Amino acid sequence: MIRRWLLAAFGVLLLVVGAMATSIHEASATAAYESGYSFERTWNAAVRFIRVDRGYKLIEKDDATGYLLFEYTSAEGGSKASLGSIEIVRANDNARVMVQLKEMPGYHEQALLNAFSAKLRAEYGDPRPRRERDKPPPPDAGTDAGEGS
Repeated sequence: MIRRWLLAAFGVLLLVVGAMATSIHEASATAAYESGYSFERTWNAAVRFIRVDRGYKLIEKDDATGYLLFEYTSAEGGSKASLGSIEIVRANDNARVMVQLKEMPGYHEQALLNAFSAKLRAEYGDPRPRRERDKPPPPDAGTDAGEGS
């Protein structure tokens, strides 16, 4: 009786651990970067970075929405390619870049994003400083500031 109960409990435990392992493998994070460059510059650099610099095969690209789908390969994965995506979103005068490599650990996404941001700086220089929004203009001294009353 106890033996059956232990076998059943062990079976349930294996199911729970298996479900957790499956959900962990399928879950993926996205690395993001706030680009100080325009959408157009960021998009053009991303296409060149993926296709020319890294030599990855572009599967799909949509410049209107800022989406790239490519085959990612790494030394760890051997010759097996996995799908990767880059999404570039307009954010005021700048762009937000998001990299997702669904089948790879998160540090691959961050490493790819770091290399891409270095490419942007190398090609376009340091990004322009962010505008000082919400900063009130200096007070006006007026034309009669020097006159006495």
